[in-house]
Amino acid sequence: MNRTSSVSLLPILSVNFIGTLGYSIVMPFLVFLVNRLGGNEFLYGVLGSIYPAFQFIGAPILGRWSDTMGRRRVLLISQIGTLIAWIVFLFALYVPIKNLFEVDSPSVGAFSITLPLVFLFIARALDGLTGGNVSVANAYLSDISSDKNRKANFGKMAMSSSLGFIIGPTLAGLLGATQFGEVLPVIMAALISLVAVYLIWFRLPESKTTPVDPDMREATIKRVYGYEQKECYEMKKCNDTRIPSVMSIPHVPYMLLIYFLTFLGFSFFYSAFPMHALKQLEWNSLELGIFFTVLSGLMILVQGPLLSYLSNKVAETPLVITGSLLLALNFVLMTMGSDVAIYLAAVFFALGNGLMWPSYLSVLSKLGGDQQQGSVQGTANSAGSLASILGLILGGLLYGQIGPTVFLTTAGILFIVFLMAFRMKRI
Repeated sequence: MNRTSSVSLLPILSVNFIGTLGYSIVMPFLVFLVNRLGGNEFLYGVLGSIYPAFQFIGAPILGRWSDTMGRRRVLLISQIGTLIAWIVFLFALYVPIKNLFEVDSPSVGAFSITLPLVFLFIARALDGLTGGNVSVANAYLSDISSDKNRKANFGKMAMSSSLGFIIGPTLAGLLGATQFGEVLPVIMAALISLVAVYLIWFRLPESKTTPVDPDMREATIKRVYGYEQKECYEMKKCNDTRIPSVMSIPHVPYMLLIYFLTFLGFSFFYSAFPMHALKQLEWNSLELGIFFTVLSGLMILVQGPLLSYLSNKVAETPLVITGSLLLALNFVLMTMGSDVAIYLAAVFFALGNGLMWPSYLSVLSKLGGDQQQGSVQGTANSAGSLASILGLILGGLLYGQIGPTVFLTTAGILFIVFLMAFRMKRI
């Protein structure tokens, strides 16, 4: 593999930015849409969990495909799936609100399953099934990074995601305030996805110049020698991209546990906070969009200038340790309920996430080598998806039962990550 800093980061950063922008543009109004269509806290959490549930299935497959077929082709498949999903989402907005059945339970509350909600579930499932773009984009970035610029490059990738989170909610607030309501933001998301398809197809060069060809491998090993070379597959694991082989790489299982717990904590937040903004803070979609815009703006400052300054002065592990502690403190602040406390928590969130996550991904990206990088990222993405499924459902359910106290659960999870991060010094 030829890793070089001469390869332009702009195409992959643009693709990542556009993917985040397309997702974040619906965040400010999705909770209000679900509530209007008959859902409650629990159903909002379930809808949120549909994407990671199907991503849990699709991401490892797409990650392995990217190791054998190349990154660019798999990114294209993922983005086309996202485009189709937004078209289905747009269709759901025009479907008549027809009750299919109702639920009234002491444990999950009262809600209705309506026809538009069914199409929203289908749209999120389709997007999740082809949603391996994050793991493949991370593998792509690792391909074109050297040890010298790896942490800075992942910081730039995180910054492009944060920039998408700034512009997305802002666009949602401006477009959603028109007479067309949610229709214009969803149309914009579909157009953004179409632009991403164009960029991948015409502007993104292939990073994995020597993909593993499974058919050729079988021809040269099985057909010529009559058996598999056990030294390669069982000892070196050089071309084996299956999950058992990935889990046999030193330190990968421990790193995936950190990945899982981090996503679990974040998922509690992303499920509970919109409902908290709606019911406790009494915000509207514009105010929620402003909060996410401010939060993402702060993260850009951390992931850009601050992380670039620290990248050559501080190792990854101390940044993960510091960031995870700041994240835990952030969620404690969120239980206080006032707007001042919420925005102070946003500062801690930005500092914690901006320092921790790019540094963690930089360490993880070193573990897969050239042949298994996509598989490591895909398996990590699946661990995150599994955590998101649990966190999004439980976050919404617990918020309906205990209110803002659910954020203390998130703080506890991130504090465990803080303690676990000390062992990363050995990696």
